[in-house]
Amino acid sequence: MLAQNAFGSQATSGNRFFLYEVEGLRQNDATDQNNYPIRQSGSTLIKVPYSRMNEEMLRISRLGGKIVSIQPLSANGASAED
Repeated sequence: MLAQNAFGSQATSGNRFFLYEVEGLRQNDATDQNNYPIRQSGSTLIKVPYSRMNEEMLRISRLGGKIVSIQPLSANGASAED
């Protein structure tokens, strides 16, 4: 849901991104319908906008992945902890 400030404009979270570190993504029956293979490796980094965090968590779960860490990204695209 969008919040309104005192001037009536809507404040969005469109500029906030998070970096998900995911491990264990694998090909399964649901992903077999895709036109591209899912790689199976140690870990993968996925850049996610704040507005899509929940949907991305559900997608990762359906693909059999496990979220190892979530870090906010700064305005220049680097991790805030760097």
